[in-house]
Amino acid sequence: MEFLPISWRLQGKVALLAGGGEVALRKGRLLHRSGAVVNVVAPQVCDELRAIVAQSGGACMDRVFASTDLDGVALVICATDDRSTNADIARQAQQRGLPVNVVDDPSLGDFIFPAIVDRSPVLISISSSGASPVLARKLRAQLESSLPARWGRLADLMARFRQPLKEKLDNIGARRLFWEQTLDSPVVEKVLAGKDSEAEAMLAAAIESADAACLSRGEVYLVGAGPGDPDLLTFRALRLLQKADVVLYDRLVGKGIVDLARRDAELVYVGKARDKHALPQNNINELLVHYAKQGKKVCRL
Repeated sequence: MEFLPISWRLQGKVALLAGGGEVALRKGRLLHRSGAVVNVVAPQVCDELRAIVAQSGGACMDRVFASTDLDGVALVICATDDRSTNADIARQAQQRGLPVNVVDDPSLGDFIFPAIVDRSPVLISISSSGASPVLARKLRAQLESSLPARWGRLADLMARFRQPLKEKLDNIGARRLFWEQTLDSPVVEKVLAGKDSEAEAMLAAAIESADAACLSRGEVYLVGAGPGDPDLLTFRALRLLQKADVVLYDRLVGKGIVDLARRDAELVYVGKARDKHALPQNNINELLVHYAKQGKKVCRL
């Protein structure tokens, strides 16, 4: 992984945008949507970008870049049409420890902008690490056409009920399972159909009747990994793997499949490898029962 994907809160922070043309305008729109204060420096600035600067509360400097333009900014985007100018601005910003993006020249900067599917507050970022922006845009287009526009409304609804659920269920595992079940329930269909009030009533009733004991009950899943190709896993196998709190695997299971587990899942190696001995099957069975008795969802690959 060449770049670390992160979500950065920019509300109220100052972003310096060097450049005033069409390329800079695209970045300016994105910065403005994120709530940043947009400062622009360029000898010529297009009207729409100038309006964005004013709406964000930033400053538009109709001149060439000066080092003092870096004072008080949180990040820098170089979007001029001159590579040497971009490189010079990037160098000065990096000397101050400021993160820099150089449009269409990632080797000069510190971060890149992914293609974005916006269903705020749900955001999906797609990046080719600068290798093929066209591919990233194609993937984005496919996701745009397959993801309903109201996913953001669903996220808002769930956010409003997080605290009531926390008051009802003090076990984090039980709460996670509740939300997983909710996402497979008619609540989702109601939201996507625009019936928000019905969805809210259904969710409130589900929380009221939520049973911590049932939600905290341990389960064991025996999942076949097939020939080892992650693309050949069944949808059900993938769902159970990503549902598991603990994953037991052996040397016959490829890394690509193990990597599909939740990031917070506990991974337990039970197979034979160099300088390691395989656990007897009875011991593996005892492990499965041990974790399940703790109320955990256990997947044996």
